[in-house]
Amino acid sequence: MGGRKYEVLLTEGAEQDLESIYDYIAEFDCKANADHVLDRLLEVVEGLSTFSERGAYPKELVALGIREYRQTAFKPYRMIYRVTAQKVYIYAIVDGRRDMQSLLARRLLGA
Repeated sequence: MGGRKYEVLLTEGAEQDLESIYDYIAEFDCKANADHVLDRLLEVVEGLSTFSERGAYPKELVALGIREYRQTAFKPYRMIYRVTAQKVYIYAIVDGRRDMQSLLARRLLGA
């Protein structure tokens, strides 16, 4: 719901995702583009503090009957998160072109 302020927290895995994305772009493209992508991703993170319910349910999880996680995106990157009480926990920030089914199973379900 808009208006309420949520505390947004990145899990260790999500922090590592951000670092990996930044490092990859800096190495294979340029530092300026890595800075740009990081800034945009952090804007999306910040936006979840007021609009945490806006995200859709990831189709890979809905197929398993799981509706406790949501996603938002800065394409091609998907941010997978969960809202509990006044907190938003971000579990993964990943390139949506990856095998999301197995990544989400590993990261969220411990499979």
